[in-house]
Amino acid sequence: MDDAGDLDALRRKLEEHEKAYGSLLDALDRLAAFSLPAEQLPEMALQMGQLNSLWERDSPPPSPGLSWSPSRIVWNVMEPALDRQRDFNSVLVQVLNGYLDETARLHSHLREVVGTLVRYLQQVLPLVDARDRVATALATTRAELVLEAFDRRQEALARRIDGLMALRDRLEVVAAEVRGVRETLDAGAPPPEVARAAARAADDAAYSAFESRFRGQPEELRERLASYVPLFEGLSPVVDLGCGRGELLELLKAKGIAARGVEASAHAAAACRARGLDVSEGDLLDFLRGQADGSLGGVFAAQVAEHLAPPALRALLREAHRVLRPGGRLALETVNPRSVLGLLEVFNRDLTHEKPLHPDTLSFLAAAAGFSDVRIELRSPVEPAARLQPVPADGLPPRAAEVLNENVHRLNELIYAPQEYVLLARR
Repeated sequence: MDDAGDLDALRRKLEEHEKAYGSLLDALDRLAAFSLPAEQLPEMALQMGQLNSLWERDSPPPSPGLSWSPSRIVWNVMEPALDRQRDFNSVLVQVLNGYLDETARLHSHLREVVGTLVRYLQQVLPLVDARDRVATALATTRAELVLEAFDRRQEALARRIDGLMALRDRLEVVAAEVRGVRETLDAGAPPPEVARAAARAADDAAYSAFESRFRGQPEELRERLASYVPLFEGLSPVVDLGCGRGELLELLKAKGIAARGVEASAHAAAACRARGLDVSEGDLLDFLRGQADGSLGGVFAAQVAEHLAPPALRALLREAHRVLRPGGRLALETVNPRSVLGLLEVFNRDLTHEKPLHPDTLSFLAAAAGFSDVRIELRSPVEPAARLQPVPADGLPPRAAEVLNENVHRLNELIYAPQEYVLLARR
């Protein structure tokens, strides 16, 4: 049985004991309210007085002058019997007097015992309650002390973990910067440009470390991007703008879809080429402007649009429309600003983000650039366990539960909506 079941069973048992205790007190109260014989039979004292008076009273002796009268004869015959009766009455009255005295004393004592027992029982429950309260208070105090000590240890551990996390982040950035500088130097850049190239490589490498930290490892990103591959089947060649570490390019290559990428980071572009991917280093717009009209079947960009200023974003949409052949597909993935969680935890984390793009805004700009079949698909849903939970209807008026859960649903749609979306459009 779980803890909730144990607690319910304990509560039921406590209720049963309380009922039994109350019934016992009621029974004792009824028993303590009995009347003594002297109270129940108030005439008994008068009757005993009369009985005592009667047995003490002597029968009158016969007249002396009537020695042989009939009364004298009767008296002589009855006197022995009367003497025995008088003796009997005397003993009976004494027995009754003694018995009644002892009975009265016993009844009084019994009433005192019952009264004392009632008073004792009336003190038991408050005493038990007081002990329970003391035990509860002690248990609460002990629990608070334990929790306080645990909190202190947890805070100390959290500080150490934060310190280790900060050190790890710094080591990742330094390692990436060192790799970038070394690759630049190994490339044999002309001496006057070595310093500038090395500095740029270091900056690019630092941002790559940032992306690795917050966008996930290549395996995680590759799994998330796999759902885009079917969109570009039969649409070779495809261009991935801002391809980063080239995860989508690898997925497209595995499916036999010709694809190439363009990346502003020299460090990331070199890493992609080292893995056999067709990636150019340079500006995204410059790359699109260098492509012939209708020469591409697909244009993809993940987490790029929010980095562009509005004029650059409009130019990218125009150039993408120009270079796509009829029926070609555009797919732009970005942060969903209609999700408070996405806006706070994804968009605000990256300092290079320009501004959030509302789905309606990006859809309008794509349509204005000439695209058709423009639609929005939500991505990266929040785990159900992290969302607000509905209110149980038990114990609430039906309408109240309905209103509360409707508000919970609205809050979930506002705060915990999917954190990203993709704009899909056709040339």
